[in-house]
Amino acid sequence: MALQGGFLEHLVALRTIGVVAREVRLPNDLNDIDGLIIPGGESTTISQMMDLYELRKPISDFAKKGSPIWGTCAGIIMLSMNNSNENPETLSLIDINIKRNAYGRQSESFIADLDSSIFSDQKFQGVFIRAPIIARVGKDIEVLSWLKDESPVAVRQGSILGTTFHPELTDDYRYHKYFLTFFE
Repeated sequence: MALQGGFLEHLVALRTIGVVAREVRLPNDLNDIDGLIIPGGESTTISQMMDLYELRKPISDFAKKGSPIWGTCAGIIMLSMNNSNENPETLSLIDINIKRNAYGRQSESFIADLDSSIFSDQKFQGVFIRAPIIARVGKDIEVLSWLKDESPVAVRQGSILGTTFHPELTDDYRYHKYFLTFFE
C-alpha cells in the first residue's frame, strides 16, 4: 500500500528477490494482486488516507477472501483488533491488541537480534523505530519472533502477518521470502 510510509523500501526488497510488485493507492489497485503489504509510517495518517481513498472496506474484503496481508510497524497497528489509543481506527484483521510507540520517542529506536520459530538457522535483526508492542495475543495467533524478554514482535493468523519492526530496512529478505510462502 503506497499511501504513506516505507512502501518504497518494501518494493525494493520484493523486486530484489524477483517479485513483480506494484503500488496500491486506490481500491481498483487491489484487483489482480496476490497480496498486500501495509508498511510502517504513521498509523493515524495511514488510517486517514485509507478513508480518504476509500480503501478500508476493499482491504477488509481482500482479507476475507484469504488474500495474504502483511503489516509492518504502523501496518500491524492497522491490522490489529485495537490499540491502546482510540486512534487510529483499525481494520481488526488479526486477533492482537497493540500499544503504539511503546518503546518511546524516535531517539529510543533500536536494533535487536530476534529469536524466531521460522528462522532457526540464525537470528534476525529487527529494526524498531517508534515501534508498537503486541499487548495481547489471541488464542489462534502463531508467534513467529520475539525479543530476549520473550515479548512477541512477529505474529501470524492464517494469511495475515504482522511485524512490529521493519524488515524492509535491512538487507535480510527472509521475512519477505516467508511472506511469499503464503501464496503457495
